[in-house]
Order: sequence, then structure tokens, then C-alpha cells
Amino acid sequence: MLLRWSFVLFVSFVSANEEPSLLVKIQQGPVKGYKLPNFDVFAFYGIPYATAPTGVNRFRGPLPPPTWDETFEATENNIVCPQNNNLFQTFNGMQVLENCLVATIYVPNTNKTNLPVIAYVHGGAYQTGHANRLTPKHVVHNKDVIVASFNYRLGAHGFLCLGTKNIPGNAGMKDQVAFLRWLQKNIASFGGNPNDVTIYGNSAGSRSVDLLMISKASSGLFKKIIGDSGGSLSAQTVQVNPLQNAKSFAQMLKFDDVDDINALETFYLNASYEVLTSIDTTVLKDYLFTPCVERDVGDEVMLDKSPFEILKSGEYAQVPMLYGFTEMEGTYRLPTFQDWKEEMNRNFSSFLPADLQFPSEDEREEITKKVVEYYLGKDKISEANILLFVNYFTDTMYVHPILRAIQLHLEAGHKNIYSYEYSFTSAESPKIDYTDIPASTHSSQTTMFFDSEKEHERSDEYKEMKRIIREMYTNFAKFGEPCPHGSSLPHWPSITKENIQIMSLNQTLEMKPLQHRASFWDDVYAKYNRNPSSPTVSV
Repeated sequence: MLLRWSFVLFVSFVSANEEPSLLVKIQQGPVKGYKLPNFDVFAFYGIPYATAPTGVNRFRGPLPPPTWDETFEATENNIVCPQNNNLFQTFNGMQVLENCLVATIYVPNTNKTNLPVIAYVHGGAYQTGHANRLTPKHVVHNKDVIVASFNYRLGAHGFLCLGTKNIPGNAGMKDQVAFLRWLQKNIASFGGNPNDVTIYGNSAGSRSVDLLMISKASSGLFKKIIGDSGGSLSAQTVQVNPLQNAKSFAQMLKFDDVDDINALETFYLNASYEVLTSIDTTVLKDYLFTPCVERDVGDEVMLDKSPFEILKSGEYAQVPMLYGFTEMEGTYRLPTFQDWKEEMNRNFSSFLPADLQFPSEDEREEITKKVVEYYLGKDKISEANILLFVNYFTDTMYVHPILRAIQLHLEAGHKNIYSYEYSFTSAESPKIDYTDIPASTHSSQTTMFFDSEKEHERSDEYKEMKRIIREMYTNFAKFGEPCPHGSSLPHWPSITKENIQIMSLNQTLEMKPLQHRASFWDDVYAKYNRNPSSPTVSV
């Protein structure tokens, strides 16, 4: 059994039939993890990093984690937070717990200390997911980094936002901050450097790390960020009108007294998790439960202004960023294609981003006509031109919010931004529905970093791209740039106002000028942008 106490590593020999283990002393007590089969990696599963409050406080920020005297066997890798059954059914063997705030730590089998740490925030539209859906065994096996992941509260449980004392909003984001604080206190015991933490997320996780960068609550808890396929300026990141979202969801659950804020709060405080997770909100045009701009009700506030206002002010920690998107992000919306195509042809304006506000219906329709002409021309949405559907959601949900944020970062003087477009496809790539076109789908670059089933049996080009992404991301975690001097990879300079270029990640790697179809939206947002606001009614 290997024994690691703070910075001191004690090694003892084990018998042939005993599983290799690593015993670590953290602030809560001793924790034992076990070596993974076929990998030189120790995994610690299910470590409580905080406690989810219950009862009347269940929508508030997390509480401190438990402590123990006996050794905690860190072997439970099947704990998930409450979430919709339609989304949850793909997670075989998982147990849903209200007190779901647990972490997983992957540690290389090495005597090295002060290793860089990658803290991964899972995606899932803020509605689904868990710490162990993706695993980094191959990355950690190379002994250069520690990777940590964790659960956070989801859906209404994590992101209902009434602006009241009992339901202030952003519980799930406050879980993320609690985890980063836990890392600061404990990761050195695993051999990690608390002063060299990179937060990495994909999709909603990418939106989260983007918000963590601009939040005062998380300032100083990390040194770099990696964001795959999601940014803080997306209409799906921060609720434009959280109180209206809460009312709409309550009505879906057959509660009608929504204009009485006391009654609405009481309804949510008494609703079971089965009720709160009974509707799959990911198929709605606009997400109902995401982070929000909070009212100050006396608790710690995670987000007190809209992301646009914070970025515009430049008052945030300008840490190095690796930030990008895939060529066909809009494939994320393909499951809704059959339900939406006719409505898009009849009433396209109802699919405009929720963070646009028009002074009149006539002006809204005028902009809608320009959007339709730009994306569809004289065509209608149909199976025959499904790529137009994909392009629209690629641009509005992902690419334009990221490009818009980059511009604001540059205006604020940020000098350490590396951006990319991932368009790589291979024999393993899925084909877009109704076509034979292979797609670099939403968050497909993320799957290149994490483990894949039977990696050794994949095509050579697929394995090579995994190697490249893993090298770039671990380089960034270690050095603050994806292709440092001496790297085998092409030179990748940071973006500047004078030279806005991004890396094209395809069969070849090359820098390209940042010219994208999504720039159409620049003028639209310059005139019609609507910043998210905090709830305006309180108890």
C-alpha cells in the first residue's frame, strides 16, 4: 500500500493478492484510493467536497463537507445528482442522491509533487451529467498532471432562481466554487499544486468555467481556463428572466398561482425531486435552469452583473484562456429537428436567441427576415438542407457568443487568449442525419482528450488527433500555452487586436484569420442586445 501524507510519501510493499492502494490524509480525514487496472493511475471516487443542504435550504449554497476518523474507502463512482429520467437512463448503475456533492481525483503513480491540476467541469446543459461520465486515465497515466472532476446540483435543484432568501439562485455554481476551494485545501495531499489549477469544461461546463473566470467568488482559485464549446455570452448560459422561467416551469408542473411569489416559493420548497426532474427541459427552445444574475439576499453572490457588463468593464481576472468550438456545434439540436422544422418555417422569429430585445414587433420581424435570408435564402428547413438548420444553431448558440467574448476580452486588454475551430473528422465520426457527411459534432474535441472505448483499435488518424489534443491541453495546463517552444506541434500564438487568428484543428493544423459566418450577428447584438437581469420580485 502506498501512503501519502501531505507532502511526504511513505511506501510499503504489498502482498501479491492485495490491490495496490494509495492512502492520503486530507483535512476531513484519511482517504484510500486504488490503482486502476492496466493504468499507472490511482483513482479516488466519491470524496465529499461539500454537503448539499436539505429541507427549506436545499436551493441554497452548499454546506461544509463531513469529517471522519476511520479511513474513507474512495470507491463509489456511481453517485449522481437528481436529474431527468430521460437523460439519466443512459447512466447505467447510477444512484441518485440529494447529497450528491462528491469528487473524483485521478492521481499518477509517481513520487513527483506539485503537479499541475486540471479541474474538469462536466457538461450537460446544466440539466444532466456527473463526475465520472468521461474519464482521463490515458492522460493521467503519462504522470504529468492530476485530473479532478465532481458533481454539482443540476436543473431546478441547482439553478432555480427566485431571488429570495430560500431560493437565491446559482446553487450549482456555488457548488463549483466550493469544489475549487476544497481543491485549494486538499490537492497538495495528492501531490498536486494548489497554485497551478486549470479549470476545464465542455458545453455547459465550458460556460461554467467562463463564468468562474469573471466571478469574484472564485477569484484566485485557478490560474488558467480551457473551454470547449460554450461561453458566458450565450443565451443558454445566463437566464435572461429567471423569475419568468420559474413561473413557466411551475405551470408545466400544473401549479398555476405563479404570480404570488410566496406561493411560488412554497411550491418549489415542497416539490419532490421526482416532480422537479419530471420534464426534460433540454428540448425546449430556451433553457429554463441555468446560472442567473443574483439579487443580494445576504448570502455569498456568485454573479452580481451580466457577463457582458463584467467583460465590458474589464474588472475580472484575466487568466490565460484556451477557448474554442467545433465546425458543426449545431448538431446538438438535431434531436429536436423533426419537432421544430415546421414551426421554424412558419414562425422563425420564435427561434431567435432569447437575449435579443426589440422595440417593436415590426422590428423583430424585419430582423427575422434578414436572418432567414442569410441562413436559408429562399429555402425552407427540411431534411434536404438540414445543414442550414445545423449552421443556424452552430452560430447562435456557440460560435458567435465565443467570438463576441473574445472581442470584449481584447478590448479589456487580455493578452493570453488561444482560440481554435475543431473541424477534424475520421472514420469514427458520426454522419449528420439525412446525409453522408461526417461531422465534427458538438463537443467532439472533448472526447479526444478523455478516454475512448477500445482506443487502440481506432483509426490511425483518430489516435493521432487524440494525441495532439491531449498534448495541447496538458501543455496549456503546465505552461499556459498549447504549443510552447520545443513542442512538436505548430507554433500557436495568442490572439491580439492586430492579429486575430485561430488554430484550425483538422487533418492538418494551421493558423487562419478569424473569419466566420457568425459575424453576421455582430450588428444585431450591437443594436438589440438584452442583458440578463436578476429577479425583480422578492418575498
